Amino acid sequence: MKKPILYRKRFIPDELIELKNDEILECNDSILVTKWETLGKVHDFSYGYSCHFLKEGFKISKFLKSDGSLYCWYCDIVTYDYNRAVNSLTTIDLLADVIIYPDGKLKVVDLDELTEAFDKKLIDESLLKKSLLTLNRLLNEIYENGMTNLVSPIEKNISR
Repeated sequence: MKKPILYRKRFIPDELIELKNDEILECNDSILVTKWETLGKVHDFSYGYSCHFLKEGFKISKFLKSDGSLYCWYCDIVTYDYNRAVNSLTTIDLLADVIIYPDGKLKVVDLDELTEAFDKKLIDESLLKKSLLTLNRLLNEIYENGMTNLVSPIEKNISR
């Protein structure tokens, strides 16, 4: 895949945003690594890097404070929609997330939003199951192997 136009779709709130300021650092059929700045006013971090694991269904992001120190690793459960005709890639947020803080504390968040999206029929049963099964695979990967393999594409691109 050549460098696509990037979009982010969310269900809560309902939005589709072109990520026109994201810089693509690496792009192939398995991963897409980007560098970005926050889209709005965020108090605890101001920029970061993301690795989209295109076949696994998650995005791992390194959130950094303005001084360059780590705020957290943020793991989004997602699915992707690639439009070959216009070379665009839409990352669709499936709501469940995992946050890993510098001290190693792990927190699963936004399962309430996943339930709300299903109850309001913003997502169907297949997306609900996809989100939960992908969350389970990601957590098993983290518990069994840690974060090293998940963060290595980001760290490799930062050190270039």
